[in-house]
Amino acid sequence: MNKPFSLFVGLRYTLTRKRNFFLSFVSLISMLGVSLGVLILIVALSVMNGSIGTLRAEALKSVPHVTLSSDVIDQNWQIYSEQAASDPHILASAPYVEAEANVQYQGINSFINIRGVEPELESQVVSNPGDRYQVLLETLANTENGIILGTQLAASLGIYGSADLSLIPLNSLLARNLSAAQGFRVVGFADFGFYGNDSTALVNLEQAEQLFADDSAALVSLRLKVDDIFAAEVIAENVFGEQEGIQIVPWNQAQSSLFNALNMEKILTSFMLLMIVVIGAVNIVSTLVMVVADKSADIAILRTMGASRGVILRIFIIQGLIAGAIGTFVGAVLGVILAGNITDISLLIERAINGVFKDANVYLISHLQTNIVWNEVLLVCVAALIISFLATLYPAYRASRIQPAEVLRYE
Repeated sequence: MNKPFSLFVGLRYTLTRKRNFFLSFVSLISMLGVSLGVLILIVALSVMNGSIGTLRAEALKSVPHVTLSSDVIDQNWQIYSEQAASDPHILASAPYVEAEANVQYQGINSFINIRGVEPELESQVVSNPGDRYQVLLETLANTENGIILGTQLAASLGIYGSADLSLIPLNSLLARNLSAAQGFRVVGFADFGFYGNDSTALVNLEQAEQLFADDSAALVSLRLKVDDIFAAEVIAENVFGEQEGIQIVPWNQAQSSLFNALNMEKILTSFMLLMIVVIGAVNIVSTLVMVVADKSADIAILRTMGASRGVILRIFIIQGLIAGAIGTFVGAVLGVILAGNITDISLLIERAINGVFKDANVYLISHLQTNIVWNEVLLVCVAALIISFLATLYPAYRASRIQPAEVLRYE
């Protein structure tokens, strides 16, 4: 007896059960359970990957890939900018200073983040697509005491065009030094992403240094743009890691609370959806238990013909794994297809509902983004196969413990 014999018998038991409709039905349900779990898990992970990618892109509209900060950079950032330019993985660098201030406009006050930039260099490191932002930076460079407001910030202040406003640093406001206030002219509005539109404004670096001259914490830092955002910290460490006193903060650390929460949500969601696969595996257990009971006489005959307990064990493991493998394959294929076309499918459903029900005005999420990560698809499939394998162990063990004499005594 060898493995091909176990495989042959396992396949035969799986594919030739026409006489027992109930067993075939339960086996089909177990396959569908595994397929449904794998499908939903792949689609959910793809949607969450797309959402995380969208949020990452929005965050990087205002958050640098890497921030370098220290007293020496504040004193002479040009030297470190030249050093950054020597590394091929660093695409651009630009200085900036950021601090909090209170903005006043026609009796409205709001606390915001003021970022002083060099417009020409900022245009090279920014991850804000479109030509309009570049035009705004050029206008800012040519405007004395100009300021660019985030779109939501401008709306909250009631500014919809060119306007004059007043800024006072937060530390000066706390010290009741109102003489530190400076006037600025709005030159335009920009999209700083989900997390910057309501609280970010840009001014020229020179004006920002004058505004925050009394704030010792408002140091000039260096902003880097790298060719691989996921290796941002490694790239910066390779260039500046050996220099003492320089603090390196990549984007994922600067926004760690957001992305840690998203990754934790992804893990917990995956774990909960994996329970659907476990439910399908439970059906595999019940199916194999009934098959063992139904085939007890066949098992006894095989044992009397010389089949070892290991052979019987492998026969039923193979039988259960076939159901799990088919369910996993079908679920993976359908999951990838659904994840890749979920936006088009939602639009078709939307049109169908609005076509059937007059004036329904149903609008689904037509802008939903998905990102299929093939390593995660492979991981889901491997997890489903492992769960299916574990589900076969108990029924297979019971089959291997059948005593031929006790079964055949009544045949």
